[in-house]
Amino acid sequence: MIRKVIRINYIHVALSLDKDFQEAYSVGRRNPFIPFFSGFEKEDIHQIFRAFPTARYKIYAIRCTDKQKRKLASRLRYCYRQRFRYHYCIIGLFYLLLGKPFYQLNCYTCSSFIARILQEYRIVSFPKHFSLVTPRDFYEYKQDGQQDILFEGSLRELCLLVNARRLTDPRARSCC
Repeated sequence: MIRKVIRINYIHVALSLDKDFQEAYSVGRRNPFIPFFSGFEKEDIHQIFRAFPTARYKIYAIRCTDKQKRKLASRLRYCYRQRFRYHYCIIGLFYLLLGKPFYQLNCYTCSSFIARILQEYRIVSFPKHFSLVTPRDFYEYKQDGQQDILFEGSLRELCLLVNARRLTDPRARSCC
């Protein structure tokens, strides 16, 4: 439904701290199979693949300093420990369609949370209030060559790629 309303290919944004997506966070469904319970979560691409086997992904690397990454990682881990205090901002979707900023304490869309945290650590800057940032803003974002496309394709292809990298690490979990 969101894809049809905002007319974009990619409708979700998550932030990963590693190349194999073992530590990726977002505001979204707590369980990919159940759309009614949402909040801040650590994403599990295995579970997402089971729920959405035809999902398409576009993954970017956004450059930041080591200090910014350490602070960001610490903040994301803190938010995860407090995850039941964060909620999906359904009301915010209506304000987004109207182009009006809206913020309710600890309530975010996936893109508004990521925009806010990246702006707080001066990694990314958008010319609008974080509550108005959409996934489109992320995949159209270009600032001084700070963003590189790492992957674009199906979740199945991504799982195969991640598995290929994990073959060298016997402790790693296989995907899909």
